[in-house]
Amino acid sequence: QVLLVFAEEDEQSNGFRWACDKAGFRCNIARTPQSALECFLDKHHDIIIIDHRHSRYFDAEALCRSIKTTKASENTVIICVVQRHTDREESSILPLISAGFTRRYIENSSRMACYNELIQLEFGQVQAQFKLRACNSLFTALEKSQEAIEITSEDHVIQYVNPAFETMMGYQIGELIEKELTEVPINEKKADFLDTINSCIKIGKEWQGMYYAKKKNGDSIQQNVKILPVIGQGGKIRHYVSISRLCNDNNKVEKTCECIQAESQTDTQTCRHKDMRKGSLDVRSTTSRGSDGSSQRRRSSMARVHSMTIEAPITKVINIINAAQESSPMPVAEALDRALEILRTTELYSPQLGTKDEDPHTSDLVGGLMTDGLRRLSGNEYILSAKQTHQVAGSLSSPISLNDIPPRITQAMENEEQWDFDIFELEAATHKRPLVYLGLKIFARFGICEFLNCSESTLRSWLQVIEANYHSSNSYHNSTHSADVLHATAYFLSKERVKQTLDPIDEVAALIAATVHDVDHPGRTNSFLCNAGSELAILYNDTAVLESHHAALAFQLTTRDGKCNIFKNMERNEYRTLRQVIIDMVLATEMTKHFEHVNKFVNSINKPLAALEENGNNGDGESIKTVLRSPENRILIKRMLIKCADISNPCRPREQCIEWAGRISEEYFAQTDEERRQGLPVVMPVFDRNTCSIPKSQLSFIDYFIIDMFDAWDAFADLPNLMEHLNNNIKYWKGLDGRNLRVLRPPP
Repeated sequence: QVLLVFAEEDEQSNGFRWACDKAGFRCNIARTPQSALECFLDKHHDIIIIDHRHSRYFDAEALCRSIKTTKASENTVIICVVQRHTDREESSILPLISAGFTRRYIENSSRMACYNELIQLEFGQVQAQFKLRACNSLFTALEKSQEAIEITSEDHVIQYVNPAFETMMGYQIGELIEKELTEVPINEKKADFLDTINSCIKIGKEWQGMYYAKKKNGDSIQQNVKILPVIGQGGKIRHYVSISRLCNDNNKVEKTCECIQAESQTDTQTCRHKDMRKGSLDVRSTTSRGSDGSSQRRRSSMARVHSMTIEAPITKVINIINAAQESSPMPVAEALDRALEILRTTELYSPQLGTKDEDPHTSDLVGGLMTDGLRRLSGNEYILSAKQTHQVAGSLSSPISLNDIPPRITQAMENEEQWDFDIFELEAATHKRPLVYLGLKIFARFGICEFLNCSESTLRSWLQVIEANYHSSNSYHNSTHSADVLHATAYFLSKERVKQTLDPIDEVAALIAATVHDVDHPGRTNSFLCNAGSELAILYNDTAVLESHHAALAFQLTTRDGKCNIFKNMERNEYRTLRQVIIDMVLATEMTKHFEHVNKFVNSINKPLAALEENGNNGDGESIKTVLRSPENRILIKRMLIKCADISNPCRPREQCIEWAGRISEEYFAQTDEERRQGLPVVMPVFDRNTCSIPKSQLSFIDYFIIDMFDAWDAFADLPNLMEHLNNNIKYWKGLDGRNLRVLRPPP
């Protein structure tokens, strides 16, 4: 692209316009310095031609200086058009160069002269600038390389080292640039060794082998080095590039790579730095990583980190792997390197979508459920129920006794101990108040009042307060969902393996957590609240916003009024333990930690139990008990229990599964509608009520979140009926999707 800056149209500007057309270059014309600068910042031209012949219109040198101050001009060629003077001595071009011009063009309006000038620029300065632009990418690759890289001149003067080199050798780049390699490597057969190297590199061949070198602190290290001569001007070797990997030596555990340099064309020395001179020029000062003082401070801090006596488990794992690398062959050491790279990431349990990211249903569900939203700088705020007046015991009608439940409701709860229990029948019988009635029955079955030492009337009041603070206007996250999760939790607690594992206080905590786990849910996801800048998102720092609110509000509602405080008669330490378990279980329902919880459960519980069974230890009660009863594993089991209860809809009988699918879809549709009304980021675009395929969305959710989790939970708790329902429901949704139907049920 070419920018012509001429105050007026004349033969010279027309000549360059014609030349641009002939050469196929895109051309813009600016008449003033201001419009020229604006145009350049918008288009980023490769060539700028500025008219310097008439100072009365504008100051060409001032314009050039203005352009050169911009970041975009770093690789731009700027040409100055000057007047032709035949009657006086040639003037110096230094003022033009000082102003930032690349070269001058003496006035010549001949079209071919203009064309020739542009072609020379294209294959000269412009092409050179293209190469310089590419260098930025190459240096970025070098900077991020885990192999230590060193580049020297033909005279073995260091011109570049990357951060991996600095880290391993203990030098800062300022200590190395412009220094010669003077230290001879330690090797028993030095003469033969140097001859071998030089015989390769002086004829332009690469050399690879083992080196011993010294770090700045004097430690000797062994390196696997590759030295590559680089042919340059005149067909001669102009640079040497060394790429090195560190070998472990003398029981020192070190990672990454190191570099060495070899001399060629001389039979004298090979490699390594002496005590380098101070204060030499750093030719990369524009990208240096801090002053010597700050570097020294960071090294001191890092030394203290390495000497810490309190180690996290992941640190111990990394140290064990590092130690194992010492005696491992190269393929194993490289594999362990890759393992260490994975362990050092922050998202250890969140799988990458892989090929699934092509499915918008899966990517939208993952984005909507497992992230905290796209941050939005806006005055629009979504005010949740943080300022609402929550229902308390005194504002509700007197609860009925368990003995006074109407016959229709009693009949609806007859089979509540079975998995196929119909929560929607109870919802209809109770006029959308199933939680109080089901809660009274399940809590009585598990002896909750006896454990808490509270009266039945207190429990009734508490259940009414909690249910009143669920939003009946939500299609999915209402008290029916809470009652459904409570039912699933009670069902799981009745399974033999779970009963072997959990204590009575765990059962009480699980039932209470299930009851309150979504209290005051607004029918919107965490991502929505964060994007909208809601008061709750601000209060909880965009982290587990709703789950934190559910847990906190549950205890606020419970403890603010003695009439519904089911904890008021508990001993202090027991209450604190119970509270801790309830909070942990409610927070476990947050989906961003889904894969962490599932993978920990599989690795800490499923696999050890399977190993015991494979080794014929089915009857070894003590070994199984050790796995099940450890405090850490009991926490994992309780988290997995409530997670499975919370999203068990795909494992329910078909009609219930379909009803839940319709309700959650409607809630997501409503969120998408509101996001568009408010101008918020749409976190799940696929949930557009006009285009969404509910079968596809269900299959994506089941495939990504449900199958692995319930396989693991079934292997632990033995749930064949759930897995049969799940398989049947998958077939049902696939059948609809195969017919390209987007609705819940096939047409009659």
